[in-house]
Amino acid sequence: MSKVTVIGAGAVGATCADVLAQRDICKEVWLVDIKENYAEGKALDIWQTSPIHGFDTRVKGSTNDYSKTAGSKVIVITSGLPRKPGMSRDDLIQTNAKIVKEVTLGAIAHSPEAIIIVVSNPLDVMTYQAWLTCKFPSQRVFGMAGVLDTARYRAFLAEEIGCSPKDIQALLMGGHGDTMVPIPRYTTVAGLPISKFVGKDRLNAIVERTKKGGGEIVNLLGTSAWYAPGAASAQMAEAILLDQNRIFPVCARLTGQYGINDLFIGVPARIGKNGLEEIIEVELDNEDKANLKKSAEAVQEMCSVLETMKV
Repeated sequence: MSKVTVIGAGAVGATCADVLAQRDICKEVWLVDIKENYAEGKALDIWQTSPIHGFDTRVKGSTNDYSKTAGSKVIVITSGLPRKPGMSRDDLIQTNAKIVKEVTLGAIAHSPEAIIIVVSNPLDVMTYQAWLTCKFPSQRVFGMAGVLDTARYRAFLAEEIGCSPKDIQALLMGGHGDTMVPIPRYTTVAGLPISKFVGKDRLNAIVERTKKGGGEIVNLLGTSAWYAPGAASAQMAEAILLDQNRIFPVCARLTGQYGINDLFIGVPARIGKNGLEEIIEVELDNEDKANLKKSAEAVQEMCSVLETMKV
């Protein structure tokens, strides 16, 4: 059975480790954090739930010692600081890019064949930073955003309709945040079009709520979400570990698909044992194409900011 490393033992990273442990699909999950004894404490707490939840996966922690994570199949990067009052977008990019670069170098030194899932924000540009740092084939570096965004979207729709979220399938593309591109005609309920259940105005309102889903949590809690992002990243790791060939919206490097080249952005993709097995191109109408282009331009702008920083 495989080993997974989760970098960053904060709320998102610890949730990811907890969900993976409960799935009981890997031999070890290693939490790594720069804060002394923090990862060790979180890991011990999770491991002590094993008799309750009934799993054998060993959960262990390390203070910045990546040698213990050697041979990991999957590396999940959650490290980074939240945007603070008065902090510009450029400040956030520079701060978190340095962190992502440092932890990526530390992890791949001991797991050179790993597949990297990036969760750190700003998501699209941090995925780009991780890829620049590790120099892995882009099939082995991608970001978690679409799985979270579609989960929020599906949860809101289930609440609106009064049905099980398990029956809803949906597709969101583009950058993570306000420029995400929902494709309502690819949203279905038990195979039926969403238009049979939700009117256009209500659907638009739910889409807007989804775009600001992270902000809604921050306004309620005073901090970022962690249960849904942690579970979403764990689901992606599971697809790799079990070679499930799941089709998810992920932040992947495009090389001409959708008319976009050399840019990490959200698209539907098949995820299996080799990482990103296939980028799937769906038919888009003119409005969708225009929205995706606008989203790509916003992501490219942030990537250009990163490039000028020479982190």
